Amino acid sequence: MNYVKVSVEDEGTGIPPENLARIFDPYFTTKAKGTGLGLATTYSILRNHGGMITAESAAGVGTAFHLYLPASTEKVLPGMRQNSPSVTGNGKILVMDDEPELRELIREMLEALGYDAVCVSDGSEALEHFRKAASSPCPFDCAVMDLTIPGRMGGLEAWQQMLEIQPNFRAVVASGYSNDPAVADFEKFGFKGILPKPFTTEELGRVVNEVLGNSRPVS
Repeated sequence: MNYVKVSVEDEGTGIPPENLARIFDPYFTTKAKGTGLGLATTYSILRNHGGMITAESAAGVGTAFHLYLPASTEKVLPGMRQNSPSVTGNGKILVMDDEPELRELIREMLEALGYDAVCVSDGSEALEHFRKAASSPCPFDCAVMDLTIPGRMGGLEAWQQMLEIQPNFRAVVASGYSNDPAVADFEKFGFKGILPKPFTTEELGRVVNEVLGNSRPVS
């Protein structure tokens, strides 16, 4: 099989050998704050599309990432319709996650699916936006919420306060911690859906549409 290769390089300090072998592991990070999901998410997306990602690094020289995606042998005719996400929808979605890269990725996924997305970093910020929107002509239709925010208000606490303001509001819990009670039994805590991290655009679209009840498959 032929592949398209995309390489991204920097001239930074490099990655120590003992860390290089673990950079694609979920939740491995050398940062004081963060969970290290960015590269794990990238790895998962590429694998789900039949590709792969590798990395090489040298101290004081920099790091290079190489992305491989299967090359199509089909010809694309002018004006030919490109593949669209299999499930699209509409609505205003509140996204809460403490990882900046993941917030941006989820925002791009939702916008590609047809939604408007507002992204925040913790529960306090989520509540601030939620309260303002709830008293405006354009309230949120749904929320996608991470649970664990180290040192700040997490998704569960924020969600409980949201329900006090708007008891019929709907939310999806997005988490990589499968042993968290709110993940293992999400309906007990009032969540309407669950997205185990990492997830694809199609999985995100399917769950959000199921929660909103406006599923619209694209042929």
